[in-house]
Order: sequence, then structure tokens, then C-alpha cells
Amino acid sequence: MKISAVLTVLCLLLAACGGGGGKPGTCIGSAAVCSGATSAPSISGELPAAVGETRFASSRNFAQQCVAPRPAGTVDAYTGAVYNDAPGSIDTELQWVRSFVNETYLWFDEVPAIDLAQYVVGATVAHYDPATNLRSARTVTDAASVIDEFFNSQRTPATTASGRPKDQFHFTYTTAEWSALSQAGASVGYGFEAALLARARPRNIVVAYVMPGTPAAANQLGRGARFLTVNGVDVVDGTDVATINEALFGPVAGRSYSFTVLDAGSSVPRSFSMTPTMVSSVPVQNVQVLPTPTGNVGYLLFNDHIATAEAPLIAAMTQFNAAGAGAGIRDLVLDIRYNGGGFLSIASELTYMIAGRTATAGKAFERISTNRKNPFGNLASTPFIDTASAFASSSGQPLPQLNLTRVYVITSSGTCSASEAVINGLRGVGIEVIQIGTATCGKPYGFFPEENCGTTYFAVQFKGVNEAGYGDYVDGFTPASGTQPNNLPGCDVADDFSRQLGDVQEGRLAAALQYRSNGTCPQAPAAKRAGAVGGATGEPLLVRSALRENRWLQRR
Repeated sequence: MKISAVLTVLCLLLAACGGGGGKPGTCIGSAAVCSGATSAPSISGELPAAVGETRFASSRNFAQQCVAPRPAGTVDAYTGAVYNDAPGSIDTELQWVRSFVNETYLWFDEVPAIDLAQYVVGATVAHYDPATNLRSARTVTDAASVIDEFFNSQRTPATTASGRPKDQFHFTYTTAEWSALSQAGASVGYGFEAALLARARPRNIVVAYVMPGTPAAANQLGRGARFLTVNGVDVVDGTDVATINEALFGPVAGRSYSFTVLDAGSSVPRSFSMTPTMVSSVPVQNVQVLPTPTGNVGYLLFNDHIATAEAPLIAAMTQFNAAGAGAGIRDLVLDIRYNGGGFLSIASELTYMIAGRTATAGKAFERISTNRKNPFGNLASTPFIDTASAFASSSGQPLPQLNLTRVYVITSSGTCSASEAVINGLRGVGIEVIQIGTATCGKPYGFFPEENCGTTYFAVQFKGVNEAGYGDYVDGFTPASGTQPNNLPGCDVADDFSRQLGDVQEGRLAAALQYRSNGTCPQAPAAKRAGAVGGATGEPLLVRSALRENRWLQRR
């Protein structure tokens, strides 16, 4: 089933959900309720096959031969791409999927052999859920679910040394949703991100952050606000999970929903209604210069490596350079606790602006390795990009440089992929990275999104390493004093929902400033504060789309 950018994660608690189209999650209720243009480089001709390896016909032989072709000349509203689908069948789409995976998937030779004849409408097929690493049977009821379940099957069943599934990142989106989200951060919603602090009854679902200019902001919804009811249904202990799921995580555009919340610091609940609309992400927020006795400290909240992030990131770095009448900032606190990734080029630009030309000249931001077929030819590594790209009106202009030798990063389990590449890229050129928060998600892998018949497919196609050759952080970067290469100096600090992001007394920002001042961490765990979770008490789950926990490459 295809995951929807609108249905960020329509599931919270008991049953496992996921599938070919969806990033794995956990669900409220006994049944899963998930459903699940950047251009890729051309595949390098007919790819070689090893001795004894099955050879499939080229994916080009089956491309855009669709069960439900789009009208000829369909134009993507965000990228301008023109689609000219041809009539096809379930079989042609399945053969395209099989060949595409066999050609480009990083672990193509670990994919189990499967007879395409098993995948027909009405058949019961094997279903893999990477959230639990379990397999079950699932009946496919239409062409879309047949194709999606087959794509789900086309992944390695192997696990890592720690027992995690080796591939937790296989998913699809409708091409229209992918274009809207990747180019403009646009999806149907209210303009807030939710965090699950307690997933079983009594549930605790709060607001992580709010984007300005949205229905949530207009209703003065703020970080730490706890949801009590939606459309009259008890969020904390209620059993009508369908209503909770729809209202909080999959609202229908134009439909009105009522909420009762308890705002952070308040003892009096309040009620209001919101109507979801198409909301565009505001990826850079709370840009501040914080004066300290030892010099200015820059702070910014960075939530998405999307196209619209480039201009405000440039503006923030320019502001930091100009801080204090030309004195600039002495240190930077980069808050990426909720940043699941996105365009690797944005990550490269950000890292360059932090480190500067001297530290990065002639070095690679990320070197890329693909499968042994070398499907994309001589694929260039991602350099440290030093000019604005086509994302910004200032395309080609030199980027500002902070020339810092260290940076403080605020992280969580929601810090993933391209955000981890920022950490790894800085470390690769000798910039000290001090980590405040909890372990990151552990995803050194990425994709070239591939479109076919209105679906954009994401199958892991490359692994990234930094200039120093390191990329083995599959269990995430961790603020710890250990000797493992994924251990970083810093503090294990819980997420503090009792304070607003950017507040110098918010648990993680306060810890960063304290560590900068005297090299120590807070004595009392922040998790013991009212409204704080994470650290020793467990990390909250940020409910977000699969697309926002990845890294994508695109041609400049």
C-alpha cells in the first residue's frame, strides 16, 4: 500500500504496520491503518550478471507501461516533468519493479527469488514487516496492492549485528505527493508535528513544534500542548482509534475537526476547531544570536532538508556572520532533533557554510558506493557545495562561511539520514561535533527516487562515507564517552516539552550552553522535569512521513 504524505503515520500503538509503500510504524488498534523531481542518473546500459546470477530484461523495456496510465502529456505541477504513460498491465509493472530492484538495489543479490505468477488480484502473498522483522500472509485486493506488496518483497531479509533489519527503508509515495513534499514541503494538515510520549493507554500525544502561518499557529497551538479529545473522542483512554487517527494524523482537506488540549504550563483545558489545508513546511525557524560571557552563540532549528530550506539557511548564516556588529558568532547550536533528512545537496551546503572553504577545499562531503554492478556508472561523490543551487534565487552566488572548528548538534532518534550526513561530513574534515540529546536513527543509506506509472519508488541504492572513509553508524551517533567511532562527546539529555524550542532554559539547548561553558552535563536528568521525556525514560516517537527520514541525491 502506498504511504501518503498526508497520512504521516496513521498508526500509533498495538498492531505493526508498514508494507511495500510504508515506512514501518506502530499502530493504535488491532489492525494496521497505514497506507502507504528529482531525477536519477541513467542506468548504465545492460548491467553485467555474475556467474549463476539470474538476468532480467532491462527495466527500460517495461517503464511507463501502466495498469492505469495517466493522460498523455500530464505535467507535474512542481517539477514540470511531462509524463506519457502507455497502456500496460500488472505484469509489466511487476517486471519493471523486479528489474529496477535487480539493477540498482544496494543488496540486490540478497533479494529472495519470487515467482511473479504469485502476484495476482485475490492472491494471498507473503508480507514482510520491518518494524517487527516478522512475516505474515496478506491478501491483495486490487492492482495497486499487488504491485506494492511485490515491491515490499524485493528487499534483503538480512539483519545487522545488533539484530535490526538491514533494510528498514523500502517504501513508495505517489509521485504527486513526492513532488509536493520534496519541492515545497507541502502536505495536507494543520501545521504542527505530533510526538507520542506514551503510546499505550493512557496515551500522551503532544505538539513537538508548530509552523508559522498555519491553522495550528492561528489557534495558538504551541509546543507541549497535550491532546485530550478530538471530535469528542478521548485521546488518552478512548477506543475509537479511527477517529483519533484521522483527526491527528490523516485529516481530510476541508473537513472541520474539534480539539480539546491542555497547553504547556496550563491547568485549564481549552477547545477549538481547525480545518486542514495544504500546508508548506517552514524548515528553518528560531534563528537567534545568543549573547554569552564568552561570545555570541548562534542557534537555529532546522527541520527539513527540502528545496525551500536553502534560502533561509543562507540568510541564517549571513545573519550569524553579521552578529555583534561584525564580530560574528563564536559557536553554533544546530538543532536537528526533528530533522529526518532530505536532499543531500542541502546537507552539503549547510556543512560547507559551517566549516568554510579552508577546512573543506578539495575534500568530499560524502563518497558514495553502490552495488557491484555499478548501475549508475562513474557516479561522482557529493562535494562540499560552495555556491547556491537552483533552489535559490541567488543561484551560483558564493555561500557564506562561518569557519567554525566545532559545532553543537541537538539530536534525537528522529535525526536521520541527510542530517546524520551533516554530522558525519563535519567530522570527516576535522570539525569537532558535540552531541546533545539522544542517539540518531542510524541511516547511512540513500536513494535516487525513481518514478514509474505515478508511483515514486525508494529502494536503498547507495551508502555514504565521509572524507575520512567512515559511514558505519547503522546504530546511530550517540552522545557517549565510549570508544566506538559512532560515540560523540556531549550529553544524553531528554526532550523537554515544558519549554519552547529556542528558549535558553529548554533542556537540550540549556545543556548545550552549559557544556560549552564548562564541559559538564546537567546533573539531574532532564527526563525528570515536567513534560520531559527521552534519555533514560525512552525517546518519544515523532510522527512524520517516510520521505522526511531519508537522503536523496539529485543532479545539480
